[in-house]
Amino acid sequence: MPHLEQTADLGIFYQVDNHSDPWTNPKTIIFIHGFTENVAAWYAWVPHFSRKYQVVRYDQRGFGQSLPTKGPLEFTTPHLITDLQNVIDRVSPHQKVHLVTGKSGAMTGIEIARTLPQKIQSLCMISPAIKAPNIDGWIAHMQEFGMASWARWTMGDRLGSKMPTKGHEWWINLMGQTPTKTAIAYLNWVASINQEPHLKELTIPTLIVGNDTARRGFAEFNRYVQQIPNGQLEMIQADGYHTGAVAPDACATVVKAFIAKHPLDSL
Repeated sequence: MPHLEQTADLGIFYQVDNHSDPWTNPKTIIFIHGFTENVAAWYAWVPHFSRKYQVVRYDQRGFGQSLPTKGPLEFTTPHLITDLQNVIDRVSPHQKVHLVTGKSGAMTGIEIARTLPQKIQSLCMISPAIKAPNIDGWIAHMQEFGMASWARWTMGDRLGSKMPTKGHEWWINLMGQTPTKTAIAYLNWVASINQEPHLKELTIPTLIVGNDTARRGFAEFNRYVQQIPNGQLEMIQADGYHTGAVAPDACATVVKAFIAKHPLDSL
């Protein structure tokens, strides 16, 4: 399994899916998962892209297989950007990459797209969460009852009413694998983040994909896209605010069309 050694204590895990013709030079798309997720969150997206592109999914520090072996887990914006930059340099050293983010993964995506636009060709944000959410009681619940219990407790309308029971349980299990210390460190970092004032600094083609729910909806996403100089908004019909999970096929179709309009440049 590929790991990038960040320090003696931490390696960043990434997974490459590339089913393109071996005589071609496929462009790279990097997927960034959201809070309490890992590379598995993008399972339904891979078949849509891997026949033509090099699909790279990585576990953000502390999640999935990017676990520190000892010592405290450091979560800062520079740490997260360095992690992603190192993945980019490993998998696509001579070409820009496309970024696709899910939920709070947008915070990292926006940061690298505005500070290192020379490495990013386009940014697609699925149901983006770009500022600190209301987390009343979250940390106390995680510490007392564990992560799987927290995932079930906060599920609400995350996956909507159409996701089968087995689907709900799969996502609860996925999110429940996150170490409590990772979740708390991430939430402490997120508490200081608000990327909305930085949207106007994005110079690359940027797509927001979302749907209308009580948690996030058209008004919020439209406000965001109006601040992005080269922004585009696509709303889809879906039940549940985790749009990329409840409607992966519809989302992937929109993203694929957007990426095709913005072919990659060399560095």
